[in-house]
Amino acid sequence: MTTESVSATTAVTVLGLGDMGSAIARTLLERGHSTTVWNRTASRTAPLVAAGATAADSAAEAVRSSPLVVLCVLDYAAVDEVLAAVGDAVSGRTLVNVTSGSPEQARAVQRWAREHGAAYLDGGVMGDPPEIGSGEVLLPVSGSREAYETHEGILRELGSPTYYGADAGLASVEFMAQVALGYELLIGFLHTLRLVREEGVDPAEFADRAAETVAMYPPLLKAIGEAVRDGEYPPDLGPLSVQSALMGDLVEHRRTLGADTVRMREVQELMAKRVADGHGEQGFSSLFELLGERG
Repeated sequence: MTTESVSATTAVTVLGLGDMGSAIARTLLERGHSTTVWNRTASRTAPLVAAGATAADSAAEAVRSSPLVVLCVLDYAAVDEVLAAVGDAVSGRTLVNVTSGSPEQARAVQRWAREHGAAYLDGGVMGDPPEIGSGEVLLPVSGSREAYETHEGILRELGSPTYYGADAGLASVEFMAQVALGYELLIGFLHTLRLVREEGVDPAEFADRAAETVAMYPPLLKAIGEAVRDGEYPPDLGPLSVQSALMGDLVEHRRTLGADTVRMREVQELMAKRVADGHGEQGFSSLFELLGERG
């Protein structure tokens, strides 16, 4: 059976009808899939039933209704509760879990699925519920390659999936790393906005200029990734011996304005140690070598 025919004919069950689960179920209905829904609070099924879904009385009944089951709940405590209720009903089906969690939690569910005779895919939804069904939503996926190839068409109806391998934890690695990078960037940006506002600069006007600067970063990010992979650190932002000379001024500027200095002091300390260890000719990427030493 081709991916297209599977996508066109597969019935789908959605377990968990929070904002994201409801958006997934509604999108599947809109794309013509026979959709069964279940939620611990049964009243959450009403809007979807009105849109054409079938509500199941239990999680096990919902799972038996479809060859493809999407699990989308708040956390892994809820995942465990649902799986305990589903039990062997999942045998012979494909379980796609898009609940956010750690790589080890994903691997534990993969083992559970195998023990219960199901194919397993773990995924993350990188997007907001209103965006489900568009290519703007990124869907890192890992687990059974056969299951992915069989159901890729349906996953593409929800967003833009990328398969990372048979280890179910790899999708979570990607999801957690991407989300963490965003938060690291944004909290640093907020601290910087405080700094420029304290100096009398319009934060919105600065943000416009900063957006243009950040747009120039992709080549640098790729170069740093290659440097870390290869263990070779060219002077990507200039030699550390030169970069290090800036750090005192950056830290002191923030300190005098009462702005956060934690991140800049970390960079200052790492650079100073790297230079002291005889690596002043290397670039910013070489700080990676010290991160494991910091505990």
